[in-house]
Amino acid sequence: MSSRFARDSGGFTLLELLVVMVIIGLLAGYVGPKYFQQIGKSEVKTAKAQIAALEQALDQYRLDVGHYPATEQGLQALMTNPDNNTHWSGPYLKKAVPNDPWGKTYQYRMPGQHGEYDLFSLGKDGQVGGSDEAQDITNW
Repeated sequence: MSSRFARDSGGFTLLELLVVMVIIGLLAGYVGPKYFQQIGKSEVKTAKAQIAALEQALDQYRLDVGHYPATEQGLQALMTNPDNNTHWSGPYLKKAVPNDPWGKTYQYRMPGQHGEYDLFSLGKDGQVGGSDEAQDITNW
């Protein structure tokens, strides 16, 4: 009897290991997409927060200088004084102008088509339009 006990408690059978691997695979297949979907949502939230911060800096620039920077000056006018304007009191950002969460520059137009200026990111795909993670994130 003792030899049978030693033989039965020697380890897992191949069937038991396969069942465990299938269960782990099913869990990974269910949890993985949900996890990566949350990462995409956080990138969109980050872009919205960065656009809001850039809007505040642009508004402060306008209060000091009297107008928003021209399209040609772009968002760099928040960091360096364009045209040596005597009313410029920047830099208006603590750090350099950020790229969007996908590594692309934010688009800035003055005058804007949707307001005094347009500030936007083209999203993950870098193309106009889109949905979900590929949607454009705008200030309008």
